[in-house]
Amino acid sequence: MNVTLDQPRRAAALPIPALQQALWREYPDLVLRPTVAAPCSAGSDTARLVSLMVGRRKVRQGEALYRERDPFRYLYAVQSGSFKSTLALANGCEQVNNFHMAGELLGLDGVAESCHASSATALEDSEISTLSYTHLSELCAMTADIQACVMRLISREIVRGNGQVLLLGSLNSAQRLAAFLLNQSQRLSARGYSAVEFHLKMTRGEIGSYLGMTLETVSRTFTELQQQRLLAVERRHIVITSLDGLARV
Repeated sequence: MNVTLDQPRRAAALPIPALQQALWREYPDLVLRPTVAAPCSAGSDTARLVSLMVGRRKVRQGEALYRERDPFRYLYAVQSGSFKSTLALANGCEQVNNFHMAGELLGLDGVAESCHASSATALEDSEISTLSYTHLSELCAMTADIQACVMRLISREIVRGNGQVLLLGSLNSAQRLAAFLLNQSQRLSARGYSAVEFHLKMTRGEIGSYLGMTLETVSRTFTELQQQRLLAVERRHIVITSLDGLARV
């Protein structure tokens, strides 16, 4: 963590609640300023939890936010940048099981067993805000609305996992890659960005790991979609020339 914090000056200028003091002890680089709303849908469950978060801190490209089997203590909101979630395989390799962009939550995988079931690593220089799960549990006990919000978010993670199983089990390579690109398009569009032109933050190898495809198959499938005039690709820069056509693959 490399964010410089003028601790004495900030401590004098800003009364710090006990919860923030605990966070500060664990993360000396925590910037104690109001959390700016991440680009998620107004009124959404994610936005509700983000509004409860305190502080912001940077996570450098390639740095782990948490690792598989780490104790679970916090939920995180991606304020800027992006992350990948990975699972360790028996052969020492890693399996990508999700990608997260600004406005999305990280850490819900730790609720079940009080430790993280996956690792989260920054794909680029990123910034996150933090919410203590202990504090969230106290709020859930007091407020049914917050409890329902958390349950819906966990349910959506289950639905997403089921969708990933369907993606890997029933679609061919072109359909998998098309579905992945359409998903990226929809998520970026919901945040006010272009739905048809964007820069992928992950490598083709990471895309392949997520989609259950080899690097060679990912590269070949990109070429096939370009030949069908559905995409224009320059390294990681993507232009979707036909959203309807991509959806029909």
